[in-house]
Order: sequence, then structure tokens, then C-alpha cells
Amino acid sequence: MDTSSYSQFSPSLAEDREPGLSRGSATPEDSDEDLYRGAEDIEEERKDRDKTVVSRLWEGGYRLVAQRFGRLCKVRGDNYCALRATLFQILSQSQRLPPRLRDMEIQSSLHADRHLIRQWKFPFGNRKPSTTQGTVAQLHVYLDLLRDRWTAAVQSSPAEREVLVQQVFQGQEEEFGLLEAVKYLMLRTASEIHGLLEMETQEVPDFSWLLFARDSSSSPQALFRNHLSHVGFSGGLEQVEMCLLGFSVEHRLQVYRLYKADSQEFITYYPSEQKADWPCLPLITEDDRHYNVPVE
Repeated sequence: MDTSSYSQFSPSLAEDREPGLSRGSATPEDSDEDLYRGAEDIEEERKDRDKTVVSRLWEGGYRLVAQRFGRLCKVRGDNYCALRATLFQILSQSQRLPPRLRDMEIQSSLHADRHLIRQWKFPFGNRKPSTTQGTVAQLHVYLDLLRDRWTAAVQSSPAEREVLVQQVFQGQEEEFGLLEAVKYLMLRTASEIHGLLEMETQEVPDFSWLLFARDSSSSPQALFRNHLSHVGFSGGLEQVEMCLLGFSVEHRLQVYRLYKADSQEFITYYPSEQKADWPCLPLITEDDRHYNVPVE
């Protein structure tokens, strides 16, 4: 596996972390405050103490996670990391191609969404097709590739899956193309949910209300313009968008949130609704921004 995308370390998540992340500097004992210290010095000490509290939560969280998982695949820390970690787990663990992708008429869907995707950018040299037709054709290629890779993974043995994953996560165009295909699935799903909200005749997932209640994502167009189009370039996924991601790939994302290790939010599911036939994909995060992959 290309270590520019992932590195693996073992035996214990609690013991194998980047230097400086697991332990903060020692917290000074409470004592008489130095009246001659400047405000900047006091603020720096406060920040150091805050970092120590957070690092102790991380350490406790890693110990809890290590009770189930033995290794951690470290995901490259760019703005695609939530998508990349999810795609890694899909290709490593998923046992079925979701009906959404299996039954999807890709050409028809892309044609219906052409007004949404005409501003789509691709990360390979930050290039953008010169026409909407070019964007449609490019996304069509990547969606077909996603379907093919996912199908191949489901039909493969564990050893064959490992080879497939290594081939995909090389930091090349295929990897980024698959991530853009997943991003389009999110946009297509959001468009379908928004249509149901407008009809007011069918139930929608709980996160939908929050997703479209935001001023910046009150419609699929706004969601793409203000959020999804920036994913991978200048921003990652927010929590409500993690719900949309899980719903789009029809798996629940089971996220171990290390900084919440002392609360009921330590393990959070995206989406929160229990789907009887939806398997879970475990992820791990220290801060709800960067995601890694725990391995049993």
C-alpha cells in the first residue's frame, strides 16, 4: 500500500500515534498566580492546559478503541480524508453493492443534474472540463469505475481485496476520480431527499431537516455551491454531511470520536437512524475533521 495515502502501525492504537499528539506538556500545579505575568503568557498557559485535557481524552479514547481494534490505517490528511476513509472501508469490508448505485441509470441521472454539475471541478491539476457535456462525460467514467471497483471488491477474497485496495489508493487519478464519484452520489442523494421534502408525502431521514435548514444549503444547488464543491479542495465534511455520506453509500458510519471519550457521543453513527440491513463502517477521529481507519 502506498504510504503517502496510508501507513499502518501496531500492535496497539493506544501506543502508536504521532509524536506530540498523545500527550500534552505537564500541567502546572495550581499555585499563587504571578501578578507580573502578561496577558499573553496567561493565555498561552491556558492553551497548554486545554491541550493537555484534550490529549488525555485522546489517550483514553485510543485505549477504548484498542479493546476492539488492533491496528490503525492512517489516512492522508487532506480535505478528502472523510471520503477517502469511507471509500477505503467500503472496498475493504462492504459485502454488497448498494441498490442506489446498482440500479442507477448513470447517464439519466447526470443529465437530470447537469444544471447542478456544470461548475464541477476535478482535482487533477485543478482542471475543469470546458463544457457541461465534458463534465457529464468525466463523471460518467468515474461512476462506472466506482461501480466496477465496488462490485469487484464484493466478489473478491480477502487477499484479492487487499490487492485491489493497494491498487486504488496510490494518490493517482483513479483514487481521486472515485472520491469525486462518491461526492456526486451525495449530491444525487441530496437532490432526491429535497424532492421528497417538497412533496411532503414521504418520510425523509432525520438529518435532512438540518441539512436543508442551513442558509448555505437550503437547496441542492446551494449545498453543492457552498459545501460539496469545496470538499477535497478547501474544506472537508461537516457532521450533517457525514450523515448524507453514510446515507448515500447505504452504510452507517460508526465514528469513534476520541475527544468525546468521556461522553455518550464517543461512538456516533452517521446517519443516526438504525437501518436494519445497513452494515456499519468504523472510522476514528480526534477532532471531527481528520478521519483514520481502525482495523480489527
